[in-house]
Amino acid sequence: MNDFVERLAAQASDEGLLDVAYATLETPIGEVVVASTERGLVRLALPGVSVDDVLTRLAEEVSPRILAYPQRLDEARRELDQYFEGRRQQFELPLDWRLSHPGFYRRVLRATAKVPYGEVITYTDAAKRAGSPRAFRAAGSALGSNPIPIVVPCHRVVRAGGDIGNYGGGPELKRFLLEHEHAL
Repeated sequence: MNDFVERLAAQASDEGLLDVAYATLETPIGEVVVASTERGLVRLALPGVSVDDVLTRLAEEVSPRILAYPQRLDEARRELDQYFEGRRQQFELPLDWRLSHPGFYRRVLRATAKVPYGEVITYTDAAKRAGSPRAFRAAGSALGSNPIPIVVPCHRVVRAGGDIGNYGGGPELKRFLLEHEHAL
């Protein structure tokens, strides 16, 4: 980003005209898109999701006042870099949950956010932790709609038989993340 664009983004932020800042980040899994609001990290899009799709959803569901402003995402980018370097096991970022569906889905994601690095739980465990022990299929749907993967570690939820199950970035990416955390 050139100096002029950076100054404009900083000015928009200072004047309260920037509701969502976003940046791209090159990681060992490919390029991810991160976005934050004043509340915290609102979106982490895995490789394969286009920046345009991310920005369109953010504009529709959060605010159309979006700018590329990597400086606002310095902490998120630093923590993600540390995670992929094996130097961070827990994220400390504030989270903006507004892109997650309220109710049971959000309870599943909040419970999943507490699953420790290097551990896995089952979809049934996730449903139990969210208060509905028999709703394991709905828990899977909630995890599939996670707007902040990796930071909210839905990859740490596996099938009861030990199969890793599905993942938004594909089963290969899920396996990579679980092996990275020495959970497999």
